[in-house]
Amino acid sequence: MQIVVPAETWANERRVALIPDSVKKLTRAGCTVTVESGLGMQSGYSDADYEEAGASVTSDRRAMISNGDIVLRVRKPELDEVSLLKSGAIQVSYLDPYNEHELVDALASQGATAISMEMIPRTTRAQKMDALSSQANLAGYVMVILAAQKLDRILPMMMTPAGTLSPSKVFVIGAGVAGLQAIATAKRLGARVEAFDTRPVVAEQVQSLGGKFVEIDLGETGQTKDGYAKELTPEQLEMQRQGMKDVISDSDIVITTAQVFGRPAPRIVTADMVEAMKPGGVIVDMAVDSGGNVEGSKPDETVEIGGVSILGVSNLPAQVSRDASQMYSSNLFNLISEYWDEEAKSFNLDLEDDILQGCVITHDGGIVNETIKNIRES
Repeated sequence: MQIVVPAETWANERRVALIPDSVKKLTRAGCTVTVESGLGMQSGYSDADYEEAGASVTSDRRAMISNGDIVLRVRKPELDEVSLLKSGAIQVSYLDPYNEHELVDALASQGATAISMEMIPRTTRAQKMDALSSQANLAGYVMVILAAQKLDRILPMMMTPAGTLSPSKVFVIGAGVAGLQAIATAKRLGARVEAFDTRPVVAEQVQSLGGKFVEIDLGETGQTKDGYAKELTPEQLEMQRQGMKDVISDSDIVITTAQVFGRPAPRIVTADMVEAMKPGGVIVDMAVDSGGNVEGSKPDETVEIGGVSILGVSNLPAQVSRDASQMYSSNLFNLISEYWDEEAKSFNLDLEDDILQGCVITHDGGIVNETIKNIRES
């Protein structure tokens, strides 16, 4: 079984799909691993590190992809590289299958089996493969660090001979994986933290991390079977905005993490709410890549509005690419090892398996994922 790992070509993508430690484990299991030269340089891994772990290193990207039985990436492949995949090859990466119709069709036509890392189910058994959660965890940490760097004051309370400095106030919107890590990080840095989520069930988690849960009555909300927040109605969004405006006006840092899987991010922080913040305040918009939670945010730009800085960083985990690569590589290794047939030295593609049913998008010339098929047919 030939596993190949092309270098990432997306701008500002410093993460790698496979680190040397995972290469070592895969070669021990009987896999042959080939990586593109320079693959890990931006995450601190040299070609020599990969060779020492048992991988072959090549500069011939096209030939490598063409020979791969399993192709591992972080980002989705370019369309012109899909045609390089051999029929029956397994392509594993983020794919954005809800929106990338042309890419999904190309993968199906090529006869490739496409596994989307976004679509790994949020179940106990799949937790070790859940790349969305592993990367969101790091994103939550990075958002607080970036905000703290930009803020014109310190986060913790400090008592000095010159007087006492009060702690900064941090407001986190969305208490999923990223939001909870942001709460924990801000608390560790000494800030006073408040948080809001449309799912009242997470209030206890917020409080267990030392944050105060802000209660806003939105009526019936809840979460999906996979643990994601359900999309709010326009009326509920307006109620949420009004309830949050007072909190935002008294905050030094606002962090937004609200995303609805497969759809544009909800607009939560409007221009009047930004204007209500004190000059010097900082807002970090985690959802800037999918439309943004904050009015005025722009991908990979810092926008200044009335003295308030809005940070729109489109690839937060890449800011800590070494740790992000380690976690993503572990997710991929766990996926492969879960279905590795030790005797046949091959990947056992059991489409009756509940995890694979959730994340396999194309197989044997067609789209096999029921969710994606239903979207395409509606």
